[in-house]
Amino acid sequence: MPATKFYELHGLRSLECVPDGTKLQTYQDAVDLIGKAFENSATLVVIPVECLDDEFFQLRTRIAGELIQKFVQYRRRLAIVGDISGFLAESSALRAFVNESNRGKDVWFVVSLAELGQRLEKTV
Repeated sequence: MPATKFYELHGLRSLECVPDGTKLQTYQDAVDLIGKAFENSATLVVIPVECLDDEFFQLRTRIAGELIQKFVQYRRRLAIVGDISGFLAESSALRAFVNESNRGKDVWFVVSLAELGQRLEKTV
């Protein structure tokens, strides 16, 4: 599991994975990250794209669905931050998944922390 840091973002206690070469790849990685969020009262988990294996963005692997389901189940908001345009260009199913996720309040795919901040301003 990647290293993490904590901070406030628009009034929400946030846990952010720090890109350190370690990738989130398994169901257990998600559980461990959620546990760390609970321990530190973080309601928002921010995961930079660099912390995710490329297979996360291939929906047929089910990695994205399993990881995201855990965050929703434990009521932790999740933001995937970074440029995923290359993955989106390759998969209409991923485009539809990202668009549907971004319509809700629990899971967002955003290009930057600035965009995440703008979205949070509208919901907080």
